[in-house]
Amino acid sequence: MPDAPTTLLILGASGDLTRRLLLPGLGTLLREEPGRRVRVLGADRVEVSDEEWRTKVRDSLAEADVPPDLAEDVVAHARYLQTDLLEKDQLQQLLAAAPDPLVLYFALPPSVTVKVCGLLEELRVREGTRLALEKPFGDSLETAQTLNRQLLRVVPEGDVYRIDHFLGVNTILNLIGLRFANRLLQPIWSAEHIEKVEIVYDESLALEGRAGYYDHAGALMDMLQSHLLEVLAFFAIEAPATMHAEEIRGLKAQALRAVHPWKHDPVAASRRARYTTGEIEGRTVPDYVAEDGVDPERETETLAQLTVQLDNLRWAGVPFVLRSGKAIGTQSKQVAVTFRQPAHVPLGLRDTPEPDRLVLQLKPGSISLDLSMNAEGDPFELEQKELHAELGKARMLPYGEVLGAILDGNPLLTIRGDEAEELWRIVEPVLDAWRAGDVPLEEYAAGSDGPQGWSLA
Repeated sequence: MPDAPTTLLILGASGDLTRRLLLPGLGTLLREEPGRRVRVLGADRVEVSDEEWRTKVRDSLAEADVPPDLAEDVVAHARYLQTDLLEKDQLQQLLAAAPDPLVLYFALPPSVTVKVCGLLEELRVREGTRLALEKPFGDSLETAQTLNRQLLRVVPEGDVYRIDHFLGVNTILNLIGLRFANRLLQPIWSAEHIEKVEIVYDESLALEGRAGYYDHAGALMDMLQSHLLEVLAFFAIEAPATMHAEEIRGLKAQALRAVHPWKHDPVAASRRARYTTGEIEGRTVPDYVAEDGVDPERETETLAQLTVQLDNLRWAGVPFVLRSGKAIGTQSKQVAVTFRQPAHVPLGLRDTPEPDRLVLQLKPGSISLDLSMNAEGDPFELEQKELHAELGKARMLPYGEVLGAILDGNPLLTIRGDEAEELWRIVEPVLDAWRAGDVPLEEYAAGSDGPQGWSLA
């Protein structure tokens, strides 16, 4: 007899996240792993008919090229249950209507998530129920700790899945193989050989109607506090013996515990800026503060840069530069490793070039290695040559990878509670300095590469 389908119950299912990311990600998972059995339930206070919900599910699966017979089986069992999630009796009825094994997916703001979890504590969910939560996990170290304590009163840590979809990006996972499966790179992955690491996610996308979320978060909280610090953790971990989830997550937490603002000075280590009106790819982008829903008094940054250090033996003295911005003219989504210059270059070789560099492009996935070698035409001059390789295309969307792991009960691609707290511990001194006005809010024109004088050095 086949296993019972896993119930994916999406709380807050009427929101943009479900249609834009969750359901398409699920579609790519089912396309690649057609043997999976998933029952998709949606719940929210908004009135949506079963037929409207099934149409939403059907359209998402079609976009992911799920075979029609498989898609229709999923659609036939999809249901929407109108529920006020903050009403205890309605929440209890919802849980009773959701068969086991059950994954509760919180597509809700953190403040609502905490309240719903408080009710779940009173209702006592069935054993084996998994909780999947979208970032942000709180909005400070204190609220993250409060959220973690509340979650553990509902289910054990092993049944909590804190989601950062960056961990499902194929290129990020390639960091493990690139580093630990290559004899050439493994022994030089340290401060002895690496001078600087830059983790950058600059995009041409502007606010695009997301003021309700973004104007309360900004670039530092939206990108650096979660995504880019998680990339750093993967980059900097010590060698694992296995790919077991708890081993990898433990090593990531160990790396994050060593992270601090450069020279322990959050003011000097950070910069922030906000875009003004400009032009990107032939279209006019309005000034950020003129966008609907933006409160200029919040001084929300759209470009953030933070240099950090790892106070441990492997990485002592190496600056890790984290940067992310919106409405940037030249998109850059990469991890760039600058190697130290060789201790000695033979006398007689002229024009020593730039340092050797390894660049891992996150989107699209590729890797390039810039190496110094003798120049064409004159063997006594040096120049840089690039070795380049395209990485294999991801088999599914990042949310598909993450959802697959959650449905399997494997937390490898999610964030452990102590990791979530460390992420806030790292950026909180920076946020405090910004709120105090110790770091000026600079400006840059949309379509430019940032304020004058900024660099990643």
